[in-house]
Amino acid sequence: MKCPFCGFEESRVIDSRPTDEGERIRRRRECLKCQKRFTTYEIIESLPVIVIKKDKSREVFNRDKLLNGLMRACEKRPVSIDMLERIIDEIEATLQNSLDREVTSERIGELVMDKLKGVDEVAYVRFASVYRQFKDIGTFMSELNKLLEK
Repeated sequence: MKCPFCGFEESRVIDSRPTDEGERIRRRRECLKCQKRFTTYEIIESLPVIVIKKDKSREVFNRDKLLNGLMRACEKRPVSIDMLERIIDEIEATLQNSLDREVTSERIGELVMDKLKGVDEVAYVRFASVYRQFKDIGTFMSELNKLLEK
């Protein structure tokens, strides 16, 4: 961290504390050259994740859109909204932690199906039928058989 007084690039942290409900960290620093103190703030940088859709168009990741799809798949199933929010949080964290700023809708669909499989098998099959665009009963049965094998 560059000293605002003398421009020296090394300092030591004297005190750190969270601010803004943990969204930022306030640090008191001391320059190792001139011994003057100054304050810095750190924030987590979150870059938007861009979703590449099947038609090759791009849009910003939208958790509400994902929640609506999950709610349709879990309609009349014993899956709480809290559980759906946790699934979305985990998927969003996976996407943010990857080094890719662009992700395909297929990748998101696979992440959703992996999560749903462990939560509710009926919701999983419902989501998979829309996501994989089952054309006939044969493809539907094939997915069910894969689920039964595990």
